[in-house]
Amino acid sequence: MQPIPLRTAVIGSYPFPAWLEFASAHLDQFGSEDIAEMIDDAVVAAIHDQLSAGLDLITDGEQTRLDFNLSFYGYLEGIEPEPASPRRWGPPAHDQRGKHTIVGELGAPTGLGAVEEFQRLQRLAPSGDDAPALKASVPGPYTLSGRLLPNAAYPDRYAVTEALLPIVRAELEALVDAGCREITVDEPSMSCYAYREEPHRFVDIFNRTVDPVVGRCRLSTHLCFGNYKGHPVGYRRYAPMFPAFLEMTVDEIHVEMANREYAELEVIGLIAERRDVAVGIIDVKSYFIESPEHVAATVRRCLQFAPPDRLAFAPDCGLSQTARWAARQKLQNMVAGVQNVRNEL
Repeated sequence: MQPIPLRTAVIGSYPFPAWLEFASAHLDQFGSEDIAEMIDDAVVAAIHDQLSAGLDLITDGEQTRLDFNLSFYGYLEGIEPEPASPRRWGPPAHDQRGKHTIVGELGAPTGLGAVEEFQRLQRLAPSGDDAPALKASVPGPYTLSGRLLPNAAYPDRYAVTEALLPIVRAELEALVDAGCREITVDEPSMSCYAYREEPHRFVDIFNRTVDPVVGRCRLSTHLCFGNYKGHPVGYRRYAPMFPAFLEMTVDEIHVEMANREYAELEVIGLIAERRDVAVGIIDVKSYFIESPEHVAATVRRCLQFAPPDRLAFAPDCGLSQTARWAARQKLQNMVAGVQNVRNEL
């Protein structure tokens, strides 16, 4: 059950301040202490916006991750970055991100950086009985494998996934040991490709990944259809995933709904029979600013399928590719709309 009925949360990422984007393109002009201060300041800004919105659960905004997957690849041994993306111009699409070549045994001797991120969040976020809960987000091994090219040693994506699985598992264990009690394992690639792959194989991969931390933290997964510069990448249907994905060993499953005009909303009722469900109620790919009244009406629709103690509400996906002014207002309106319905209970 949800710690708070109709809980409000975020997935993980938050827009970078404009100055951080500029500074990140000119890091050679800064010293190490300048950069450390800059990172702290960016996390403080992300925390501030989330606190101002009144969220029940916050993150560090992933302010040190310049790309959802590629930032983690900086911690991996045995890979070599592609010198340039294969396509740099024209309409944005995932082929502009490029892929890495595997040149040796995959490993991450110093971890994936999530523990350091969480410890920074602990240090900078408020504490106390009235403080929001703190969450860390980590990509699952199948999603993490997506930008790595198979080779003779790792002949397909599943082989790469199996090599990454113990690395992600160790990161989850380290997070819990560091005091993290809320973790989202992001697996959008599983939701993007469930229609053409065997969903039970995905479930097995996921459950083996999270096994050491089950029961030691509140565990959730985020299932969406991709967001590269406002564009999805996958076949946007949840039907191929269920009921198989109900066997994932998690407390909560998050589903993207707002950008899909609440197609398949009934799936939240199926999820709520076994798990908590977080509904993506804010469209991160649109600059339509959902009003509190709009949010409240949608929350009431969701209550037709699931009880309040099983429901949480969040944006469809991370907010990193939404302008900060819009992200700020969307979060404020989301919390206000949910609170209006909470007051009616």
